[in-house]
Amino acid sequence: MHAIWKGTLSFGLVSIPVALHPAVQRDELKFRMLRKSDLSPISYKRVAEVDAKEVSNDEIVKGYEYEPDHFVVLNEEDFNRPKADGVQTIQLMDFVGSREIDPMYFDKPYYLVPEKGGAKPFALLRDALIESGTLGIAKVVIRTKQHLAALKPKDNLLLLELMHFEEELVDPQMLQSPRDVQVGKTEKEMAKALIGAMTTKWNPAKYSNDYKSALMEVIERKIKEGEKGGKRRSQTTKLPGNVVDIFDVLQRSLLETTRSARSKPKVKKRRSAA
Repeated sequence: MHAIWKGTLSFGLVSIPVALHPAVQRDELKFRMLRKSDLSPISYKRVAEVDAKEVSNDEIVKGYEYEPDHFVVLNEEDFNRPKADGVQTIQLMDFVGSREIDPMYFDKPYYLVPEKGGAKPFALLRDALIESGTLGIAKVVIRTKQHLAALKPKDNLLLLELMHFEEELVDPQMLQSPRDVQVGKTEKEMAKALIGAMTTKWNPAKYSNDYKSALMEVIERKIKEGEKGGKRRSQTTKLPGNVVDIFDVLQRSLLETTRSARSKPKVKKRRSAA
């Protein structure tokens, strides 16, 4: 796996050569836009708003609209100037308790691995984070954007998780919430019982992208059947009414969950290899 970034992890007076690797890979179906009459792929052209003429890449510049229809143009030197000092450095600024940060701040994880000569200080920092129960707060520039990031121990590596800056988060006070809704004790106990019946140990392998699999089956069937395709069966879904008896719904959900749990065959636990 190729690194997307290489530089230095700065920890006090210690500098650790590191490489950044994606920790998440996207596996999405890709579609092309086609003309319906002959399935000809559609391409997109960059055109100027003023005269609708196509613009070549060497004629395109980046500009910031500071007033309606008034722009200031920036070149590559302008973009590189603010990041020149710390472009290849992950600068650790603070350490905080690992449970102090709201999960809303976390965005995208990357693996950090040590480069040549960085194994020992890398392991030292990783172990110190584990034993202290803290994570590091850093800033890093990736491509042309600066990110806030959290440094976390992950197995034998370090995880650098990009974060949102505070001003990027939407204030929940701006949204309506059911603050004055009275919840009955019986309904609350029934809801807690349902949660208890559905509570299990976290197993990520249990969950898969069902929509993607089903869509891929549709695609494969259409390929097999040719352009005509199969006959589509209409399906209607009866929508619930506006008035819902929440106690009745919770009770039926709890009964179905309990019945389903009892009907599942018990799986013998495998002994972990020593």
